[in-house]
Amino acid sequence: MIARLTGLLDHSVEGSVIINVGGVGYLVFCSTRTLELLLAERKMVSVYIETHVREDHIHLYGFIDQLEQEWFKLLTTVQGVGAKVALAILSVIAPETLAQTVAAADKAVISQAPGVGPKLASRIISELKDKIGDLDISIGPFDSGIGLKADMIKGPNANQATADAVSALVNLGYGRSEAYTAVAQSVQRLGDSAVVEMLIKDGLLELAAFRPGDPQ
Repeated sequence: MIARLTGLLDHSVEGSVIINVGGVGYLVFCSTRTLELLLAERKMVSVYIETHVREDHIHLYGFIDQLEQEWFKLLTTVQGVGAKVALAILSVIAPETLAQTVAAADKAVISQAPGVGPKLASRIISELKDKIGDLDISIGPFDSGIGLKADMIKGPNANQATADAVSALVNLGYGRSEAYTAVAQSVQRLGDSAVVEMLIKDGLLELAAFRPGDPQ
C-alpha cells in the first residue's frame, strides 16, 4: 500500500495531479486546498496518500498534511460520504476549522460543499460530534496558542449559558462557527461558571480582535 509520494509535479487536471516518481506518473485526487498548495510549489512535491482499491479501479487520494488526511478518513466513515464528497468538504472548509464547524452544528457551512445537502450535513454533524475529540487538532484561526483541542469543544449545549451566548452572537450577525469558537475561547478564560452576559462580552472582544470593524 502506498502511504506517501514524493516526486516531480508533472501536471494537473481537474481535481487531481500527476506526480512523477522515478519515471512513473501517479494520478492523485486532491482537495482544492491541497491542489493550490502543490501547484504553488511546481517542482518537487510530497503528499500523504490514502489508497482505495475497488474491483474496477485503484484510486489514490493525496493530502498536503496528516490533519487533512485524518479528516478525510473520518468523513468517509459517515454514511453517504464517499471520497468525492469528503474532498469537496475539505475544499470548502479548512481542516483546522472543521472541528468547530461540527461542534457548532453549523449545517449551513457544511452544506456549501458540492453534493452535501442539509440532510447529509445533519448526519455528518450527528455522527462526528462525538468523534472529533479523538483528533489532536486546534480549533482553528481563533486559537491563541493555549492549546485548545477538539475534545474541549463538544458543543454549545454543554450548558445553557454557553448556548445562549452563541445564539446572541449569531443574532448580532456573526457566523455560527465563529460565534461558537469565540465563546469556547471565553469559557477557557473565564471558566465553566461564567454567566451568559460575561460570555457575550468576552466573545465580542474575541471577535473584534480577530475581525476589527464587525458588530459590537
